[in-house]
This record gives sequence, structure tokens and C-alpha cells, in this order.
Amino acid sequence: MEMKLKEVLPVLRRLADAGYQAWFVGGCVRDALLGRPIGDVDIATSARPDKVMELFPKHVPTGIRHGTVTVFLDGRAYEVTTFRTESAYENFRRPAEVGFVDDIRDDLGRRDFTVNAMAMGADGRIVDPFGGSGDLKRGVIRCVGDPDERFREDALRMVRAVRFAAELRFRLAPSTWRALRRNAGLLRHIALERVGAGLDKM
Repeated sequence: MEMKLKEVLPVLRRLADAGYQAWFVGGCVRDALLGRPIGDVDIATSARPDKVMELFPKHVPTGIRHGTVTVFLDGRAYEVTTFRTESAYENFRRPAEVGFVDDIRDDLGRRDFTVNAMAMGADGRIVDPFGGSGDLKRGVIRCVGDPDERFREDALRMVRAVRFAAELRFRLAPSTWRALRRNAGLLRHIALERVGAGLDKM
């Protein structure tokens, strides 16, 4: 396991010792599997936000409505988010409703692309219900589930798709590319600075 992930293991272990599931999720798992430098480390847990705050007395409820608590351990800050599902997206960008769930697979199902929809346990075990590791090997960016639905939920995902393809030197899956072209007009609903930030990263 990459050193940066090992530094975060005490957070996962504190959650696990209290009887909760805890996983590394998202880009840090993708980059660890690719052998790339890891930036932000995101943690997902079955613990509800109030339980996370009990376990970590030093915390900030940074995104409590969506289940995210920033916890502090040994002087470092980590974002911990409760497993959740999302529905009723507003303005093609933000979920209006969030429901907390107990299964990491349900949480992974709300994510944008298969390569970002994997979880890694403290023991290095990978949960990969959508074939993200295979897409990593093939060099493909593919939406989780229906690509039209993913892009209509959050139009900024179209910019992210192209950014990941450029950054990782991957290709877009044909179904994802066709959906991107069909839904490109939805980007008019997204703030220019958000699109610009994606282009800068690209």
C-alpha cells in the first residue's frame, strides 16, 4: 500500500474498532492502482456523521448535509463521508436529496466513472462492482451505469471525463463519448469558473 494511504490507516482503524466499515474511495484508489502520486485521500464509512464526530472529538462538520465531516488526527485533517445515495439533482449539478446507506457498493454506484468507483480496505482488498480495475488496464474512461443519466445529474462530469482522459492518456468509452456529445449543451447551466477550473486541470 502506498505510503500516503498508510499514513491515513489510523482513521480507518478507529472507525473499524468501533464496529463500522471504513474504506479508501475515489481517486486515491485509482491512482494507487496506477502507481501514480496520490493527492487527496477520501474515506467512506458506514458510520453516520454524528458517530464520526463522537469518535473524533476534533472535527469540523464541513458538509454535514451530505454526510461529510473533516476529522483531525495527529494534527492532520481528513474528510470522512458516510455511505450515501443521491437523487433529485438540482440545476444539473447538486443532489437535492441524500440518503445514508450501509453498503459500500450502493455508495460506489452514485459515482461518475468506473475508475473512480472502487474502494480499498485497510488490508488492501479492493471492492470493484463496476469493473473499474479492468477499465484501468484497458485505458478507458466509462460512466458508471447509464452515461446520459450521469451527465444529466451533474453536467460538470462531462468536463471531468475529458480531463481524466487527457490526464491519464485514456480514451473515452464509445457510449460515454456519445452521451457526452448528446448532453454537451447542459454545460450552459454550470458556472464558468467551475468549467474553467476543470480546463486548468486538463
